Amino acid sequence: MPTIRSRAPLRVSFAGGGTDVHPFPAMEGGAIFSATINRYVYGTLTPRDDDLINIESVDFGITMTFDPNQDVSLEGDLTLFKAAIKRLNDGRAPGFDLLVRSSAPPGSGLGSSSTVMVCLVGLLRDHYRLSLTNYEVAELAYHIEREDLGITGGYQDQYAATFGGFNFIEFESGRVLVNPLRISDDIVRELESSLLLVDLGMTRASSEIIDDQTARLERRDMDTLMGLRMQRALAFDMKDALLRGHLTEFGEMLGLAWEHKQRMSPKITNPHIAEAYALAKAHGTVGGKITGAGGGGHMLLFCDLKDRHRVAGALEEFGAIVHDFAFEPSGVTTWTKR
Repeated sequence: MPTIRSRAPLRVSFAGGGTDVHPFPAMEGGAIFSATINRYVYGTLTPRDDDLINIESVDFGITMTFDPNQDVSLEGDLTLFKAAIKRLNDGRAPGFDLLVRSSAPPGSGLGSSSTVMVCLVGLLRDHYRLSLTNYEVAELAYHIEREDLGITGGYQDQYAATFGGFNFIEFESGRVLVNPLRISDDIVRELESSLLLVDLGMTRASSEIIDDQTARLERRDMDTLMGLRMQRALAFDMKDALLRGHLTEFGEMLGLAWEHKQRMSPKITNPHIAEAYALAKAHGTVGGKITGAGGGGHMLLFCDLKDRHRVAGALEEFGAIVHDFAFEPSGVTTWTKR
């Protein structure tokens, strides 16, 4: 059997983050505007001559071998890998060697953990010869993470990595609708020229932030509720602004999304993030926000092209790592190496 390869893109979120997390979608319906970028999770699956499965995570520097026909514990290391295999293994296909590496570590705010799961589901789908639609791949990845492993979080990352491109994603109780957006090449190129992706040099556990946000929402904390409502409204407004090519307005709303995101939980920001953002604004940034749950990871900044180098230089002196990037139109992709 041939070697199977997979590539799934990471994402940046513009607005709406948090409105995909229970119980808000059931209460009022959520909406997120996001896009995938040219940072990826890569996977390779090579069939073996026996029934054993060997896993290697390049990011964690961990390797393990086990028999999938015996009870597989979902405790300890490499739980994402083991849970995906346990859910999809049909007991008939041969064993395999599995290797996965990512362009960004867990806690980066780019949806890396869920993108790993989507990459794994893509590989295992082909290995076990399953017929799955994009919606089924994303839903399966969601259920393995949230239900089988009990990892706190929302829906957006699995769907973004599976579908790829610019998407306006709506969430209701038990229903997700992905609306792919057709944005002109000129607007996409100008947006890429206006954005900076800034690694703040600190990762975080998103589950703690999401748990705090959920607890506040369940006790009807008005600041959290209003923050989520504004996130949803801005997702609609930013989508419309980008489709019309109103990029400065888009950048200003990126900053508004950050202001309202901080209302959802006090754990979302910290002095290091606040200092970095104030420095970026002082050197010409129009608006920006943390790309994931908050607390660290990456910051996405919008600035006029004439100010871009000044913003980047100031942040690099601050100790951050500034990246150029491009948008990726494709979602999870698999192919064979014969």
